[in-house]
Amino acid sequence: MADRNDADLMAPHVLREYALIADGERGALIGPRGDVAWMCAPSWDSGAVFSSLLGGDGVYVVTPDTPRFVWGGYYEEGSLIWHSRWISSDGVIECREAMAFPGDPHTAVILRRILAVDGDARVRVLLAPQSDFGKHRLTKLSHEDGHWTMRCGPLYLRWTGVERPRHTAGRLETHIDVPAGEHRDLVLEVSDRPLSSDPADPGSLWNRTEKAWDSEVPTLSTTLAERDARHGFAVLRGLSASTGAMVAAATTSLPERAEEGRNYDYRYAWIRDQCYTGQAAAAVAAYPLLDGAVRFISERLLDDGPKLMPAYTVGGDRVPDESKVPLPGYPGATVTVGNWVNSQFQLDAFGEALLLFAAAARADRLERDHWRAAEAAVSAIEARWREPDAGLWELNNRRWAHSTLICAAGLRAIGTAAPSAQSARWNQLADTLVADTAKRCLHPSGRWQRAQDDERVDASLLLAAIRGALPAQDPRSRLTLEAVRQELASDGYLYRFRHGNVPLSEAEGAFLLCGFFMALAEHQQGNDREALRWFERNRAACGPPGLFTEEFDVIQRQLRGNLPQAFVHALLLESAHTLAQ
Repeated sequence: MADRNDADLMAPHVLREYALIADGERGALIGPRGDVAWMCAPSWDSGAVFSSLLGGDGVYVVTPDTPRFVWGGYYEEGSLIWHSRWISSDGVIECREAMAFPGDPHTAVILRRILAVDGDARVRVLLAPQSDFGKHRLTKLSHEDGHWTMRCGPLYLRWTGVERPRHTAGRLETHIDVPAGEHRDLVLEVSDRPLSSDPADPGSLWNRTEKAWDSEVPTLSTTLAERDARHGFAVLRGLSASTGAMVAAATTSLPERAEEGRNYDYRYAWIRDQCYTGQAAAAVAAYPLLDGAVRFISERLLDDGPKLMPAYTVGGDRVPDESKVPLPGYPGATVTVGNWVNSQFQLDAFGEALLLFAAAARADRLERDHWRAAEAAVSAIEARWREPDAGLWELNNRRWAHSTLICAAGLRAIGTAAPSAQSARWNQLADTLVADTAKRCLHPSGRWQRAQDDERVDASLLLAAIRGALPAQDPRSRLTLEAVRQELASDGYLYRFRHGNVPLSEAEGAFLLCGFFMALAEHQQGNDREALRWFERNRAACGPPGLFTEEFDVIQRQLRGNLPQAFVHALLLESAHTLAQ
């Protein structure tokens, strides 16, 4: 049968159809045609080896050799082991997909097992890596002892499981036949170091990966929607490197809104996002993930103190400034790497760090250096709380109400675990921050407003009560919740804030993070039925692989922004635990 046009294999899909495989050190997105369309190596923020997601020519495809099939798929529970599943008139084929887990910081290992589930299987295989966003193609190919070795710019590759691929223009192509009921393993290694040892046995790699996921992802039987909660945890673990750092998302430049320039590089570790994840991990007693977050945040605070940056690379280095990559981009956006976050001050990051440390202290997991980091965060708040900052949404510098209130919440939380003298001083500082915010940012109706010169309500202001800056029964908490319901809710989803007189859905997508904030806020007020409605509505805003982006287009029912967005999975996990109580 004739090969399908390569343009079909390289074409982008809607985001809801991509699955993620990851090993902590990097991740890959797999489309419904079996196309590994995105992977950076050796690390999250390295140049892409496979970039067809953004219009590049780099791709790794295992797909049925027939023009007519329907696609499906599923994760093995509690893991990022994905099954692509194709049904045609000739039978059923699956490709079991994973990265060898846990990952080596220098070497990515992609495991693909072709399974002839019903009838014989015939698949087309195409390997066309192009490192650093297409700058380098395959060179120096060699075949020895059943495996292929090659170079791709600075990277070393080894591919096992293929016998006689056709090599043309930096691509390896072949067809593989698998008898009914049997399987065939492909293993691709990509490294920034020479691959000196012999290839590992695929069965051993699969066995190690299965056991590692089984040990890393807890049962979570005390949560609502246990399967989704475990999957959310697996995503967070897959995005978390051995340094303890967790990237905000696996991708760059997937647009929040077509042709509006809101496409960013999220392949870095944001302090706030990491704290959200650590608090969720603490809630479900998943201590390795909590410990990693505490370690990474502590190191950054001890190094940088009041000059803490909002985000770092997973190695703890400075995020590179923005630059453009000459690829066509995902439809609706140009390709951007790096982030201007270095030029921002985000006050709330210090408050979130204190909330994380307080959660670790309640679990008796805060050590001496961590306490020193907590003290550094308090000192930074003391020194800088009167300064304008970019805030949670990274906007223009103002004295945002959310920023000071979340610092007050952090001070109160860590104060409960501190010695009495420190506790009294830190609570007094929290009182000062709340009083000052009330003086500047209390709306005439009695609710919180975004800033002194901005009377709008903001979904982030729900966190003041959720995190304990002031009691849930405080009139300001209740009036803020009521205003958020009336002004920012639509069809069971929540928006961040209003953009002038523009209808909510025309300005941006609903923020799934905020939908889970709303579930927690309703639960805190004792409105359990409403809390469950918010939880169920927002946890369904995903595609078959169960991955969330930052925004959800309520009108078109589409995912918007980088994939997967870690902090949404973190709040899903926390909400699933909290509402179950």
